[in-house]
Parts: sequence; C-alpha cells; structure tokens
Amino acid sequence: MADGDTNLPTIERRLGLQIWSIENMKMVPVPEKAYGTFFEGDCYVILHSKRTSRGTAVDLHYWIGKDSSQDEQGAAAMYVTQLDAALRGSPVQHREVQGHESETFQSYFRNGIIYKKGGVASGFKHVETNMYNIKRLLHVKGKKHVSATEVALSWDSFNKGDVFLLDLGKVLIQWNGPNCSIAEKSRGLALARSIRDSERGGRAQIGIIDNEKDSPDLLKIMKMVLGERRGELRDAIPDTKADELQKANVRLYHVYEKDNDLVVQEIATRPLTQDLLQHEDCYILDQGGFKIYVWRGKASNQEEKKAAFTRAVGFIQAKGYSPSTNIEVINDGAESAMFKQLFQRWTEKDETQGLGKVYTVGKTAKVEQVKFDTTQLHARPELAAEQRMVDDASGDIEVWRIEDLQMQPVDPKTYGQFYGGDCYLVLYTYLKSGRPHYVLYMWQGRHASVDEITACALNAIELDKKHGDEAVQVRVTMGKEPAHFLAIFKGKLIIYEGGTSRAQKSTPEPAIRLFQVRGTNEMNTKATEVPARASSLNSNDVFLLATNQVCYLWCGKGCSGDEREMAKMVADIVSRRDKHTILEGQEPAEFWEALGGKAPYASEKRFQEQITHYQPRLFECSNQTGRFIMTEVVDFCQEDLDEDDVMLLDTWEEIFLWVGKASNTYERNEAVASAKEYLKTHPAGRDLATPIILVKQGCEPLNFTGWFNAWDPYKWSDGKSYEEMKNSLGDVSALSEITVDLNNISLSKRTLSMTNLASSSTSSASPEYKSHFNHNDSSSYANSSANGSPFTVPNDQGVYSREVLMNKTVDELPEGVDPTKKEYYLSDADFHEIFGKSKHEFYQMPKWKQQNEKKQCGLF
Repeated sequence: MADGDTNLPTIERRLGLQIWSIENMKMVPVPEKAYGTFFEGDCYVILHSKRTSRGTAVDLHYWIGKDSSQDEQGAAAMYVTQLDAALRGSPVQHREVQGHESETFQSYFRNGIIYKKGGVASGFKHVETNMYNIKRLLHVKGKKHVSATEVALSWDSFNKGDVFLLDLGKVLIQWNGPNCSIAEKSRGLALARSIRDSERGGRAQIGIIDNEKDSPDLLKIMKMVLGERRGELRDAIPDTKADELQKANVRLYHVYEKDNDLVVQEIATRPLTQDLLQHEDCYILDQGGFKIYVWRGKASNQEEKKAAFTRAVGFIQAKGYSPSTNIEVINDGAESAMFKQLFQRWTEKDETQGLGKVYTVGKTAKVEQVKFDTTQLHARPELAAEQRMVDDASGDIEVWRIEDLQMQPVDPKTYGQFYGGDCYLVLYTYLKSGRPHYVLYMWQGRHASVDEITACALNAIELDKKHGDEAVQVRVTMGKEPAHFLAIFKGKLIIYEGGTSRAQKSTPEPAIRLFQVRGTNEMNTKATEVPARASSLNSNDVFLLATNQVCYLWCGKGCSGDEREMAKMVADIVSRRDKHTILEGQEPAEFWEALGGKAPYASEKRFQEQITHYQPRLFECSNQTGRFIMTEVVDFCQEDLDEDDVMLLDTWEEIFLWVGKASNTYERNEAVASAKEYLKTHPAGRDLATPIILVKQGCEPLNFTGWFNAWDPYKWSDGKSYEEMKNSLGDVSALSEITVDLNNISLSKRTLSMTNLASSSTSSASPEYKSHFNHNDSSSYANSSANGSPFTVPNDQGVYSREVLMNKTVDELPEGVDPTKKEYYLSDADFHEIFGKSKHEFYQMPKWKQQNEKKQCGLF
C-alpha cells in the first residue's frame, strides 16, 4: 500500500507488528530483531493489526522519545494521519510519550521495552545481532508492563526496589533490589534472556544477584565497571499512576469552530450515553486527565478530522495536564473497546449475536434463552465461559442458612427456596479429572441484616478451609443469580421477597403472593416474588398467583409453551391448592380481586436491542498505598497471572478475582472490597449487584479458564517458578576461566566459582537458536570468549520450503534440521503466512502457546 500524494513508504497489509523510525523526515523500517528497542532521541510510527471476532482491528501509534525534535514529532504525527487516510479511517490512532505508553502499546512487547540513549541524529543505529562491544546499565521497572531505561553507569543509578541489568556484551548481570517482588525479578530475567537471544544470537552469559553476599564474584565484576559503592542505596520511587477514582471522572466536550475560534464546550459527565455523539461533529472525552480521546464523526469535515491530534494537545495544555498524557483518536464506527466501556451502554449497528444469547434492554425485554449442549463444556471451555457454566450442573448440593450468625443445615426438601430476610451458603461439589472441585455460593437476601451478611462471609471462609482452601467463592446478590446457580436447582429456584425459612417466623406469611416465572427448561428457570398487584404483570411471561383458595397460572400472550410447562412445576412447590390456568384477557373477576383490582401493566411485545459483545478485560489490582490502582493487561493470556498477584477479570456479567498463591495477605483480604470499588468507580455506572467470584490459583473453574486462549491446566504444577528459571540457566562451575573485556580492563579468575553465572552454551541457549549450533560450537565459543572476538551464529543452515517441513516425520526431514524447531527453517514470508505473525512475535509467546500453534500448522 502506498499513496501517490504522500511520502508514505510501501506498507504490507498483514497481521502483526510493523515499526518505522523517522529519519530525515522519512519513515524507515526498523529491523524486526530490534522491535521493542527505542532510541530516546527519535520518533517512531507503529502499525499493529490483529484478527477479532468482527474482522481486523488496526492500531496506529506514533511514539515520541524524550530527546526527539519538534520536527520529528510533527513528521510522525503527519504520517499517522496519512496512514489513517490510506487505511480509510479504520485504525485507532495513539500518541505515545516515552515512559508513559498506553497499555495497548505495551502489550506488543511482552518481554519489555528498552530505551536507548541517542538516536539517528547522533549516528546511532539499531544494534544488529551478535554485537558484543556494549557497556550499559538498564533500569528495569514494572511487573505487568516492563520498561528498561539506559541510565548512567554508576551506583547512584541504583535503588532498593527495582531490577538493574548490567549489560557487558558477552555477560549480562541482573541485580535485583532487596525489595523487589518475585514478579519483577521474573520479568527482569525474561528481558535479560530476550536480549541474550535476540541481540546476542543466544550466545551470552546471564548472572543473577539476588543477595550480594551470595554472589561475590558477580559483584566483583560490577565493581570493576561501576567502582566501589559508597553510602546506602536509596529507596525506590513509586510510580505515579492514576487511581480508579480519577479514571471514573469522565467528561465529554463538543469541539467546533466559531468565527475562526476553536470552541470546546462541556456537554456531559458520567455516566455517558452513546446518543451524545452526533455523526456530524467531533468530540473530546477527558478521562480524568489520565487519557484523552478524540472521537471523529463520520460526517464531520476533513479539516476537523486532520486537526484531531493538534486539538487534543491544545486541550491538554489548556487543562494544565502533563505533556505525556495519552491521546487516542478514534473514528465513528471503529471505536476501541477501551473507549466503548466508558459509556453506560454501547450498541452496534448490525451487531451479530455475541455470547450465545441476545442482550436486551428495557422493562419489558427479556433474555432469549439459547439451548446448548452441556456435554461440550469440557471440550470447549470458551463455551463454558460464554454460557457462565462451571459444568453441566449434575454435581451435589449442600445448603446452610445463617441463623444466630452460625450455619444451620437447610432441609434438602426445600433446596432452591431462598427468602429475602436470610443469607445462605450453597456448596456445590463436582468431579473433574477424578477429583472433587467446589463452588461456594454466598447468597445475600435483600432484607438480611448487616451482621448476617458479614457472618455469611466469615462462615464461607471457614467452610472453604475445611475443603482445602480450594473452593471458588461466589458472592450472589438477591435477584442477580448467575446461570450456574439457576441450573443446579433444576428449575426449582424460588426467590421470596422477604421473610425467612427459619422454623420460628417473626411475621406471618402473606395470604396472597405473586411470582414471575422465567425460563424454558430445568437449567434456566427462576421464580421471583413480585408485589401482588396488577401493575407487576408482564405480557411476555407466566405468573403464579397463590391465594388461600386457589393458585392461578396466568399466561401472558408473549410466553411460550416451554415457559408454561416450567411454571406448572414451580406451582406445585409454591402452593398446595388447586391450579387454574388462565390466559391473558380471559381472567375471572376473582383473579383481579386478589390483586386489588385491574391496573395498567407492561403489555408491549418484547423487543430486542443488541448490545455490543463486551470484551473481557484483565487487571492487576493494588490498593496498598490507600489508593485503588488497577493496571490493565491488553491481549491477556494465562502467562499474565503471576503467583504474587491478585487479578481482576471483568466479563461484564460477572467479576472474577484470581488470587495467586504467593499474593500478600493484605491484597488477598481486600480482594472483594477491590472488586466492589471497581464496580463503584466504573465510568459506565455498573450494577453494584454484579456477581463477584473469588478464584484461587490452581482451582480455576471452566467458566474462568474459558476466557483465556489455550489454558494449560498443568501450568501451576509444571510451569517454572522464578527460582526454576534461574536454575535452568545452567551451572557453569566447570568453566575454568571467564574473561570480561571492559575497555582494556580485563578481569580473569581461574576456577571461578560461578553458581549464579550461567553460560548460554548449547545446554542453556534458547531453543530457537539451539538447533543451529554445530557440534563444535561449544569449543569455538570458549575460544572466542577467551580471546574477545565476537561469536557469529552460522548462517548457512539453509531455508526450506513449507512442503519439506510440514507434517513430516523425523526421518522425512532434511539432514541437519532439528525436528523440535521445524518452523525456524521456514522463510520469513512463509512463516508469516502460516502463523500470521513474525518469528520475533512468535518467540515472544509462552512456550505452551507456541506448541499449540505448531500442532495446528503441522510443524510440531
């Protein structure tokens, strides 16, 4: 793709990442091996395309280095505008400032972003593989989103809370601050390995200092480079992040020109509605100064569209916000998920059915029930997630009522009957892979006391402990029962508005009760008590009117035969009286008399308004500082769940809290409070009764794992911890000599004790390079290490056509091809066509994900 009227280079229309730097006001492609490395003196243009359920999502970014010139910044912005026009307004555009990148941008670089000093104007170029003449210190920050900034080679650059990487070309020393978390150490090691593999051809040594006393030899190397350390290390400076309260402060402004003046007029605050956006205009949405969105209407004029970034920057300056504030420019009809979730409700034109059901809006609307085969749940966990089902609901149930703040067993004959004046605990047990799994529901009645609600939560903790701390805990607010909760009661779920199921009832039961019955089968039926008056009726449903003499089954004109059958089953539970079925419009006088007389009620035919499929979002939660802070993980996968984290997964209908085994007690105890705070501060004005589900590491149910692509159930048992990753670097105590060339300073120590310094010889090289080493590589590397000459990975291994490599046994492969790394021998073009991504992106993915894709493509 190229444009004759612009200076755009030819751009491939393909999935994945493409990056250009601005050199002499031109876009120059960055080598793929250098993706993730940015010079502080330069600007870059980044294009990312990915497949989604609705087609292809395209994001365009221009990145501003802190030392870049105004001319380069202007050129980058201009190219992004031209690219947007060439792509017909489909991309979401972003302005990124060094050190303040958006979560979307950071998600492209799983192993982290490296900032390097200098730039094109200083004569710097992106480093080629196997360059060893390097001496730099990288300050590594972040748990979920990692960045590494080149800092002064001095002990003054260090602090107690971060990871630092001393890169000496052939040796990388990772120094972990004493206050670092396991996740920060793991991310630092992932970055070190990435530098080793992508920049050094897999041929560099990685040493790790967790405790200086245990690593005297590595510390000696550091002191040779940095000198002796004087004085105490300083404390880490905490990141200044926007809290959820700040992000919830959304304001919408109409932007237009009047008499050659730009007018910015505030028109609405939270909660925002979609109808505020008119196609003829442009708008600025200010998310509490954390991020600025510019929305461009389809019918707005071209000049307005072109001025989007300029206006956003002007708005930031006028508001006194930081110059590093993120800007996202979006086009009418191509809105990002992050923009849509700032509105109370977002509907799509011609939206296809999303999660196996149609969402509905309004008083008379109701959810269309879609039948699905429960036997598919284990084979298709994504179905379990979409249907909100843990299993097929065939497990065992135990129910307790909270009475005098203690658990009292409920008579199994009355299972499924819940009273609004009570709180209940429901333990559901099911078998998976031959062992029991547990879901513990905490049902909170609308009229239950605060003491009972608290006692319910405390008793749930005790019950969970009795079952090995493995239960999935679900907070259920009366009237917001999740799908699986309905299913386990087999069509007999009845919610009484008030009262209690205790033997000694404080108030007599009403003589007349009205129940609204919804559901078409045993898996989805619920009867809810509503006020016993005519205005409660709805033509789309079946109602049961129970009196002392008779029980009426009132069938609205819009109800189905299946709904009538389920109502008959419920009628036998709520009343022992004779059952009379009556059709809407044929009611006897006694029916209206029992309801206190006729009155208008909802009688319009049910309508369906389809709401856009909500894209699940994963966040890391933290409120240790007294401020509730969440960090979003875009394009999340199982690898993003760290053992020392509490993570929040928002699927709109439910909130999951995932608790890692090594998470700290404070954040674990505050998890549910964090989820409530999240709902409370959500810009879209969320329902505070949304179910909150507590999931523990290693005990994840299907309706949680189904939101993750290719979930590995053995990850927690087989996956490598930080210590295991560290140990897997290998023991090089057998090496008799190590030489580090430090600009004419040579450090040699015979029989050096190097437990923590690992050689990337064949045993520890990354798999993508390992297959290319010949049998003499180890010795040749030992020699090259000793004499200081750079090692070069052999490049004569050859590239083979896909026909030679795909679906072939070991015997059928060409000689010298490693059968475990067939994909590496593909040409770059073939690789991209088969996998839909570059080799760089492929090898940044978790190993289990690589294996899955290789299996699907016949290259395993």
